Parts: sequence; structure tokens; C-alpha cells
Amino acid sequence: MRVLPALLLACMLLPAPALRAGEPPSDFAGAKAAADADEASLDAATKAAALEKQRAFLDASVAACASDDAKADLSDFVVVMRLEADGTVGRTWRRGDSPLALCVERNARGKMLFAPPRSPFYSSLEISFVP
Repeated sequence: MRVLPALLLACMLLPAPALRAGEPPSDFAGAKAAADADEASLDAATKAAALEKQRAFLDASVAACASDDAKADLSDFVVVMRLEADGTVGRTWRRGDSPLALCVERNARGKMLFAPPRSPFYSSLEISFVP
């Protein structure tokens, strides 16, 4: 009887969930997917307020990180942040290794971003520079 191989194949073809409820992401890709989903779940007014807070947060971070090393490498980067209930950044993930990316990630830890609608809440800063 060939039921077992067919069942095994059927299970292998099912899409795996990105994250189980309550399970934290283990890598950048999982954290970024969680951030995209959380940010997409916001209503228009909350999303606009969150973007304004992110903009101010990023402006302050870039100003704090402005050094000759940081200015020399303006490579694109992404920093994903897990926000705690009070809006502080509890954990970060980063794609990009420029001095500015490293500094912005380091600067984000423990800082207040915005009070999220739920906790944990994932948010990302996607930075690209246009010459």
C-alpha cells in the first residue's frame, strides 16, 4: 500500500508557516517577514503616525552616527526591530554591514520608537541612498 509516501508528499507540499504564534523569528528573513506583516496590519492613521516616528528616529540615528567612516559607505541596509509593549526596541536584526548600518542598529537598541498596538511588534527601517 502506497498511502504513507503519498501522505508524506502531501505534507511536504503544504506551505510552512512563517512563524508559529508566539515564536520569535530566528533570523533576518523571519524578522523582516514579521515586520512586513505587522506594519501592513496597521490602519492608515496608525501607519502614518508610525512612519513619522520612524522618520524622526532615523534622522536622530543618522545624525548620531555621522562620521567619516559612515559617510564613506552609503550602501543600502535594513534594520528590523522588535518593539516591546512600551515601544522600546528589544531586539534587532540587520542586513548590510556598512559602518552606518552597524551604528544605526547599535543606536536603536533600548531606544523608544513608538508605542505599538500589540507586543511584540516588528518594524523595519529600509535605507537606500540615491546619488
